[in-house]
Amino acid sequence: MIIYVDMDDVLCDYTTGIASEKEKSPEVEFPQSKPGFFKDLDPINGAIERLRSEAHIDLYILTAPSTRNPQSYTEKRIWVEDKFDYDLTKNLIMCSNKGLLKGDILIDDHTSGRGQEHFEGRLIHFDHGILPNWSAALSNVLDNT
Repeated sequence: MIIYVDMDDVLCDYTTGIASEKEKSPEVEFPQSKPGFFKDLDPINGAIERLRSEAHIDLYILTAPSTRNPQSYTEKRIWVEDKFDYDLTKNLIMCSNKGLLKGDILIDDHTSGRGQEHFEGRLIHFDHGILPNWSAALSNVLDNT
């Protein structure tokens, strides 16, 4: 089974990062364009620990790069190695159209906009209101396979 997991607001707290940067620099229209933005994002509570505990699954991180920050490619790569390890960087895929990839499951905070609606496998909407934490999200995936 191939499982893709989005980064922004699924593995790392993009929304809080944006709000924090807007508070610090309200004149910056696109805070995600600032160097260091992506590599400094905090992980979503429980995401790192839960995914590390499931080393037996074929896991890929599938994230769309920021069109506002070409450094996002490097910074997201650094984030994965820092939070997980070097080996998982080999399973990091950056693609603006997630519907192009083949796999069984895609866990994403959006159901459309980056090709999620065309993903041929099962799309799990990582909604903090429905799936309150990472343990619940991954249990939902593994229990229903």
